[in-house]
Amino acid sequence: MECVDFSEFQETLKAMRKPHDLIINTINSTVPTDSFHIDPVEACKNLHESLEKGNIQREDYIKKCIAITTERVKRLREQREQNSDDIQISKQLRADQTTLRVLQVELTVEDLIRQRTAKVFNERCRKFYKPL
Repeated sequence: MECVDFSEFQETLKAMRKPHDLIINTINSTVPTDSFHIDPVEACKNLHESLEKGNIQREDYIKKCIAITTERVKRLREQREQNSDDIQISKQLRADQTTLRVLQVELTVEDLIRQRTAKVFNERCRKFYKPL
């Protein structure tokens, strides 16, 4: 998972968010109803652990990309100070600053995804499993 190509970053993040996008289907197939004979406590616990692992991985990925992009912006600012006439440096700096803002917004999106997923999870699993 690299942060060099922004479109690749978006595709990777989209794939990592897929279980959260499909949370209702995932819960319906994982959490038993009365007709299933599966341990609901274990099913909810395993689902919660899987969702939390995904949350941590995505957040770490976004923060890693923010750190890399922040460092690039810092380096480009220094280059621009040394050579203020270089249009390419200014263009790249603006592009990287925009990318940095988008990455920071992704952290907010992550919070919303977590809240939505937690709500659905709690609606279906609260009888069986309460995360610590």
